[in-house]
Amino acid sequence: MSEVKRKLATILAADCVGFSKHMETQEEKTLLSLKDCRDIIDPVINKFSGRIFHTAGDSIIAEFDSPVGATKAAIEFQNEIKKRNSLEQTNPKLFWRVGIHLDDIIIEGDNIYGNGVNIAARLESQSPVGEILISDVVRQQIYNKIEEKIYPLGKIELKNISNNFEVFSILGDGKSKIKTISNKNLNKKPKFAILPFANTSKDEDSGFLVDGIVEDLITEFSMMREFEILSRQTTVNFKKENQDIKEFSKKFDLDFIVTGGIRASGKRVRISIELSDAKDDSIIWSNKYDRVLEDIFDLQDEIVRKISIALLGEIEISSLQRSKRKPTENISSYEYLLRGKENHHKFTKEANEEALKNFDKAIEADVNNAQAYAWKVCTLGQAMFRGFSDRKPEEIFAEAKQNIDNALELNENDFECHRMLSAV
Repeated sequence: MSEVKRKLATILAADCVGFSKHMETQEEKTLLSLKDCRDIIDPVINKFSGRIFHTAGDSIIAEFDSPVGATKAAIEFQNEIKKRNSLEQTNPKLFWRVGIHLDDIIIEGDNIYGNGVNIAARLESQSPVGEILISDVVRQQIYNKIEEKIYPLGKIELKNISNNFEVFSILGDGKSKIKTISNKNLNKKPKFAILPFANTSKDEDSGFLVDGIVEDLITEFSMMREFEILSRQTTVNFKKENQDIKEFSKKFDLDFIVTGGIRASGKRVRISIELSDAKDDSIIWSNKYDRVLEDIFDLQDEIVRKISIALLGEIEISSLQRSKRKPTENISSYEYLLRGKENHHKFTKEANEEALKNFDKAIEADVNNAQAYAWKVCTLGQAMFRGFSDRKPEEIFAEAKQNIDNALELNENDFECHRMLSAV
């Protein structure tokens, strides 16, 4: 397999504004006018040692070794086209937009590919008509090397590009309006929701596993400073109220949505999961996992990591390296913990009693399961404040205090423990 050829290059993207509309009304004149424009543009690109790679007649992608060369070429042909349009006999008058970016590209035969090409094209699409829109990396390279003024236009979002770009205009007056990012959104974290997973098992009793895995994923992401995630209760309400997913996304201004399904059979479990862009419904990442239940912890780690990478590209690994993250390595204890959580969230007297039994069994299976103690405290509080228990309040407080001490003694840094205990 041949090695991929890469190089650092300056990419110029140019496009004729309103070309299709002109073609509808005066096809022959428009084609002649376009030819005149290309007779100006192509020689200028060649003059500054540029090479045209992609062209559709009314659009051009060219590569230059120098940002200065690319910028000077764009300035020259934009000025020449402006002169041409000033002539009374020019009909139709065609105007061009230009975007320029410096980045790593891939060379394959007579074509070029890569993020740099995409960014240049996106810059061109947002460039004011008759002007040149450049990225900050290009501005730094051409500073004090051209006579024309460079005007800052602010930061913009480019479609399907993860980073925000500070952009600058050449040949304008600094008053051109483009869609920039408000200060409010400059540091906006990706906001997403993990919706309740579908339980496709024949055994409805496995619902505890479905809810437990989703809740654990929500807990995982809530601990990461890179994300903003909707609470479990908000997503549960979405399921109960059978809300429209698009309206739900709009209501909470979501960037991404995670959906999935779980099918358990005996000691095996299949999990399907999908990460979607909430703005355009496109699927960013999806996968299916077949595991034995004993591997459920590693599976959760893998899912969290894959979604994180899909959302941010490269996130700080330290955010995923938290000591004692898992509540227990004992699968029986973990199963009872999940069953207890499921019953706790039903908010009935019978379910409350069952939840306490579940947490006791979780502790019996693994006396070091700190979260089982913490959830038991929360469930005891629920029993007392909702009148589910006939016991005296001081008795409940005494038992809760003992479980609080046990939870914190086992793991004083466990986020889930502190979250549960703070709710009591």
